[in-house]
Amino acid sequence: MTGLYTRCVANVLFPLQERLKHHDTARVRRALEASQWWSRTDLEALQLQRLRALLLRAARDVPYYRELFQSIGFDAAQVTCLDALRRLPFLTKALIRNNIEALKAERAEGLARFNTGGSSGEPLVFFIGRERVGHDVAAKWRATRWWGVDIGDPEIVVWGSPIELSAQDRLRHWRDAVMRTELLPAFEMSEARLDEFLARIRRRRPRMLFGYPSALSLIGSRAEKTGVRMDDLGIRVAFCTSERLYEHQRNTIERVFGCPVANGYGARDAGFIAHQCPSGGMHITAEDVIVEIVDGRGQPVPPGDSGEIVVTHLATGEFPFIRYRTGDVAALDPSPCRCGRGLPLLKDIQGRATDFVVAQDGTVMHGLALIYILRDLPEVAAFRIVQESLELTRVELVPGPGYGPSIASAIERGLMARLGAGVRIQIELRDEILPEKSGKYRYVMSRVDVREGALCAT
Repeated sequence: MTGLYTRCVANVLFPLQERLKHHDTARVRRALEASQWWSRTDLEALQLQRLRALLLRAARDVPYYRELFQSIGFDAAQVTCLDALRRLPFLTKALIRNNIEALKAERAEGLARFNTGGSSGEPLVFFIGRERVGHDVAAKWRATRWWGVDIGDPEIVVWGSPIELSAQDRLRHWRDAVMRTELLPAFEMSEARLDEFLARIRRRRPRMLFGYPSALSLIGSRAEKTGVRMDDLGIRVAFCTSERLYEHQRNTIERVFGCPVANGYGARDAGFIAHQCPSGGMHITAEDVIVEIVDGRGQPVPPGDSGEIVVTHLATGEFPFIRYRTGDVAALDPSPCRCGRGLPLLKDIQGRATDFVVAQDGTVMHGLALIYILRDLPEVAAFRIVQESLELTRVELVPGPGYGPSIASAIERGLMARLGAGVRIQIELRDEILPEKSGKYRYVMSRVDVREGALCAT
């Protein structure tokens, strides 16, 4: 049963915060909680209505799409079915990089600059408007409530994004204290730090965990190794996102913390695409997102067959994401979920994997600690980092305009600051970054034997 304090936060304080930020989050969440029970037909009608509005705004206000629609003879006013999307070309990371100003709506207000984490090896700069922020937060909020927890319940977040870590000023500390959220940095996971995390989790006694599955499973493995019990804290659910969730990670988290794992699929660029409900279904946020699954030629595949995930986010009028190629692979699940929600389902999600790396002093770090060193460099078009040993790390790198010795030196200094001053950094220039023989795109790979937590599944 939700406590009085949690109800106050969820129903008063958090909605007030969102209104002050000019986000319509609370109203959107209430609408989503009603529409999740609609029939597939009614949801598709809503998608069509919102798609037409997005395309009309793009034709009117967004220079890139205004020119594109004119060049191919596309009339947004004539869109009468969702299949009309297929007349439009895909949006790719390269197109966004080359047209970033032209993709901004002329009447956009409050655009915020964002980056992808770069785990694909191709970091991206883009912009998000207030409408999309409110809708994305509402979608995550709805999924949180599926599990009997709510904003205001005690929460531990294991994260590593510089956006969150750099925001830990006095105001953010106050906000987290009110919301009862505690942030544990995923970048530094030495044995001493893991023991500290376990003590902080026991002290907090959270109702929910949120973080990278690799980091949560590593914390769980440390608890087992040291005999620290974590299944007596009353944790209701562990939300995992931002990485592919492997079965051994799910098993470790559920066994150690005594709670189910709720998988989430999405990305900072593509939005919150799908969330797992207690019945096991990975429900697409269909009110905000249209998902297509396409083959290598860009053609749709039948439901149940795997292909690349292509996303149209319907709340991105300020900086449209229309038919955006994510590079991830999944299938549409044609079977209904036992929970009774009408939201369509994804299955067999094969997102990109990110390993842990190990510094010379034995500190275990999330691979994103190295990715963030390269991702914001416009002179780097794509990259892969391979930790061959504690003494040698290779960087396979596709140079962009302006790449030269100074950029190479900056990369070396940044990696050595993380891994240790005695590490040799070997930069190898490439024309492209190819997948492994397995077809996986793992852009931070460690060959160092990290036994705690079975960190890397192959």
